Parts: sequence; structure tokens; C-alpha cells
Amino acid sequence: MNVLGSRTATTVNRVPDMGQPTKPLTNSPPVKKSLFPHVKIEHLVAGFSGGVASTLILHPLDLLKIRFAVNDGRNAIPSYAGLGNAVTTIFRQEGIKGLYKGVTPNVWGSGSAWGFYFLFYNSIKAWIQGDNTKKPLGPALHMTAAAEAGILTLMITNPVWVVKTRLCLQFDKPIDPTKSYSGMWDAFRKIYGAEGVRGLYKGFVPGMFGVSHGALQFMTYEEMKTFYNEYRRLPIDAKLETSEYIVFAAFSKLIAAGLTYPYQVIRARLQDQHREYRGTWHCITQTWRYESMRGFYKGIGPNLLRVIPATIITFAVFENLSSYLIKLNSIP
Repeated sequence: MNVLGSRTATTVNRVPDMGQPTKPLTNSPPVKKSLFPHVKIEHLVAGFSGGVASTLILHPLDLLKIRFAVNDGRNAIPSYAGLGNAVTTIFRQEGIKGLYKGVTPNVWGSGSAWGFYFLFYNSIKAWIQGDNTKKPLGPALHMTAAAEAGILTLMITNPVWVVKTRLCLQFDKPIDPTKSYSGMWDAFRKIYGAEGVRGLYKGFVPGMFGVSHGALQFMTYEEMKTFYNEYRRLPIDAKLETSEYIVFAAFSKLIAAGLTYPYQVIRARLQDQHREYRGTWHCITQTWRYESMRGFYKGIGPNLLRVIPATIITFAVFENLSSYLIKLNSIP
């Protein structure tokens, strides 16, 4: 019996031969790692949708802002006594179609700009956080992520903004045929043919200064959300109510627009086909010489009327749609 017991114990406690290969317990397939693990296409789709929705609703105010911004009193474009006079004059002379000149490139431009901006920003933010969404970044890193996203977005979308500006500034008066456009693609073709790639990137330098606009806006927006969730003793990535997103988006946009608006005037004037400037500094000095500080804030009224509701629509659509798409995509 002792022999059997010893034999049994030896059998039970036998150590497997390490020299022999062991079979895996399961045949699970190898996990594929994404080349860009921090990139979520849901952010691109949600941002594009928000930009398109806000543009379709508020494009006439964008057109009015551009026309006020480029009017320095020395060019041949129409002048308006105020916002109401501008709307009635354009409607009387050009019809309802006149209020939607440039809407096609604006839809593409705003949609792609917001889509790429949210995509780049959230990807850079996730990379900094190491995919830990509960890790606070602070104002400096939020501004860094937003500035990098803004530069990348501007490099892609600047040609669309040039086309949009020129279509918004088309009037009934005959001008140089190379600067008269029948639509978005005709404008791309003629600008490239007459001015080359440089023509499609007019206003790029002040646009780079405009990166500070997005950086300020996103930093303020993110810090307000973080502070609010910490005040409620919730994780900083906790989902908010739509009304709360609206308040934070509106306030952050108001601050950014008020502090950085002059770059939009300079960019619009550089892109205007009715005037020629030697460069960004020449445009700045001419604006200051003939219009002083007031010239840098022309069109800010219709701009604020447009950008605040536009931001509210864009951010509300983005936050809700991106959350829905990410949740939908996570369902096995």
C-alpha cells in the first residue's frame, strides 16, 4: 500500500518536462493593435455634422460679417448703414440667393474644419493623457493640444476659406473675368490658374495667429467642464446635460472671439479679390492708418450674432453625437 501511495503521489506531483513545448490553453486570435490608437473617427464624423448644421442655419450672418470686415471705405464694394440695412439691401438687389452666396464652400469648410479640429484635438489630448480620460491636463496642455490641432486643420482647410470669402464678395458689378466665379469648383480652378498655390493660401499667416482663438476657446471650455465636474465631485469626463454644454460653449466662444477678432478682419481683407496688399503687415498698417482701432473690429456685431449660436449648435451636436457613436461602436 505504501508503494502504491508513493507511486500515486509521484504521479500527482510530477513536474512537467520544461523541455517539451506546451499547447496553449486557448486558441484566441492575436490582438491587432491600431496604428493610431488615439484616433477615433467618431470625433471626425460628429465634428463634421456639427459644423454643417450650424453653417446651414447661420450662413447669412457669416456673409454679412465678411462684407462689413472688408469695407474700408476706399474700395468699390457696397456700403451698409447697419445690420438691418445690409440684410434688406442684399435681399432687394440679389434676392434670398444673395444671402447664401458662398454657402457651398462654407459648408465644406466649416464641416471639415470642425471635423478635423475635433479629431486632432481629441487625439492629441488622449495621447497626452495616455488614454486615461480622468487625468486632468490643466490650462497649458489644453492650449497646447488645441493650438496643434488648429495648425493642422488650417493647413488642410485654408484654400476652402479663400474660396468662401471670394464667393461671399461677388457683386453684380462686372470685374476681371479671372476673379468672377460661377461656383466653388470654378473658383478653385481660376484661383489656382491665375495665382497658383500661393493664391489658395492667402490669409494663412493671420490664420496662424487665429490658432490662438481656438486654443483660448478650447482651453476655457475644457477647464469649465473640469471645474464643474470637480465641483459636483464627479469624474472630469462625466457627461453633462445639453444645456450645460451650451452655456460653457457660448461663454468660451465669447471670450475667444472678443480677444482675437482682429485677425479675422486682416485675413478676410487679404483674401478679398477687390483689393491687393503686399502682405499681412501692409494690410495691418493700411487698416490702422485709415480706420484706426475701429477698423480691426468691423463686422464684430454680426460675427458675435453668428459664432455664439453656431458654437452652441456645433458643440451640442458634437458632444451628444460623439458620445452616442462611441457607445454604439463599443457594443460587441
